[in-house]
Amino acid sequence: MTLIYILIATFLISIISFIGALTLFLKEELLNKILLILVAFSAGALIGGAFLHLIPEAIEKVGIEEMQLLKIFLYLLFGFSVFFILEQFINWHHHHATSHPEITSFSYLILISDGIHNFIDGFIIAASFVIALPVGIITVLAVALHEVPQEIGDFGVLVYGGFKKSKALLLNFLIGLIVVFGGIVGFFLSEKIGDSIVFLLPFAAGNFIYIACSDLIPEIKNKETSKKSLIYFFVFLLGISLMLLLRFI
Repeated sequence: MTLIYILIATFLISIISFIGALTLFLKEELLNKILLILVAFSAGALIGGAFLHLIPEAIEKVGIEEMQLLKIFLYLLFGFSVFFILEQFINWHHHHATSHPEITSFSYLILISDGIHNFIDGFIIAASFVIALPVGIITVLAVALHEVPQEIGDFGVLVYGGFKKSKALLLNFLIGLIVVFGGIVGFFLSEKIGDSIVFLLPFAAGNFIYIACSDLIPEIKNKETSKKSLIYFFVFLLGISLMLLLRFI
């Protein structure tokens, strides 16, 4: 019965990826105006998610012993470095490919990073239901609250990065389904893997920090008037603030 709860919960979480469909009802001109706002929001949410959720949660689980903390930050640097190398490879591939060269490399990084994050969410949801049904329900609600702003931001970044709205929506949903896979793996392996899964958290945090600082923030700075720059910065802070608020829910 626990596995059924996990499957239902993770599938419902994956459905949140369709929240980007709301933008399909916007006119092209209006969507183009808000895309950079979504990029700014996503950058703030990624930074906030890394520093206010993933890293603190990892520290909470492994403790403050020096070697454990060192491991966390090594995995964070590893996650950052992997995405740096990955982006170089994607850029190289784009320069030597004839198909879809107009799609930016950070669009693919967002999909990969979101996939890793969704797998972790699925695993955490599974572990929570294994502990107790009420714990599982609370965890699902918490994950859902985090996913809504992230999915809106991700969808905006994918469209801004060159994907058509319909394809961005489909890709977002397919990546969203990884949470179901994470839930299944978590159910069968939670006891065997134990605390090792915690190091996926700083790895994902490194991914988030790289994407936000290397790709998204440069897109919203020094490209518009000072008034718009202030708006983007405010929305960036709004993304961080929302992650801080969700920290206490």
